[in-house]
Amino acid sequence: MTAFDDAERRMRAGTAEAFGRTYARICAYPVSVLLDAARVEAAVNVLDVGTGTGTVAAAACARGATVTAVDADRDMVNLAREAAKSAQVSVASLPSLPFADEQFDAVVANFVLNHVGRPLAALRELRRVTRPRGRVAVTIWAHPQGSGQKLIGRAVQAAGVTRPDDLPFLAPEDDFPRTANGLTGLLAAAGLAEPSSQILEWEHRVAAEDWWSGPAAGVSFLGHLIVRQPPDKIAEIKRHFNDLSSEFATPDGMLALPHAALLATGRA
Repeated sequence: MTAFDDAERRMRAGTAEAFGRTYARICAYPVSVLLDAARVEAAVNVLDVGTGTGTVAAAACARGATVTAVDADRDMVNLAREAAKSAQVSVASLPSLPFADEQFDAVVANFVLNHVGRPLAALRELRRVTRPRGRVAVTIWAHPQGSGQKLIGRAVQAAGVTRPDDLPFLAPEDDFPRTANGLTGLLAAAGLAEPSSQILEWEHRVAAEDWWSGPAAGVSFLGHLIVRQPPDKIAEIKRHFNDLSSEFATPDGMLALPHAALLATGRA
């Protein structure tokens, strides 16, 4: 593992339940189009990498696919087993999966490449376990972000919180542009044929306190920053969050938060 991988796993540790109540709802948005892109249907043997709470695995099972799913976090695996009871779910992580070459008809990874230290190596591993002419489909968060995605970050920044030195950035040689062209190029570099990417945009409707509850429980990078702060600083971040949330308030008292992601697919 890289230092980035190690930091990502430390940040995720102990947050599975809170993630399932909060950010899992955001990550569920592209599931249907992700499975369509990978051509997952009845009798297809599919691998879901970085399954999290099992949303993708459960949706693939509902299509009648034969589903194997893995995640690096044991708590996530336990939740995924409950969500996708007919799937085979175990602990494993990129960039080294415990599967034979060309084992699966399709491989999917929903918002996983954002969290690995070597995205190109990870994609090459996804291609390795996919049968010839099988499909690989992935999603990542796009840049520039949707304005709703920036809400928590703006509150953190307004409170003067900065990134601590012990949380490394992705190494420059491993990074890539989080654009449709950048992701398509990464798939091509990984050896996937006919790579293509598209942007997905939507508004996530959520109560303000529900949206705050995820990072307040340590979910995500920004959540990890928040819970490391002393109580008075957390209260300051919350005040900024409350003020900034008014920009996204709807007449029914909810927030409408614009989000943007990329969906990419290629053929092994």
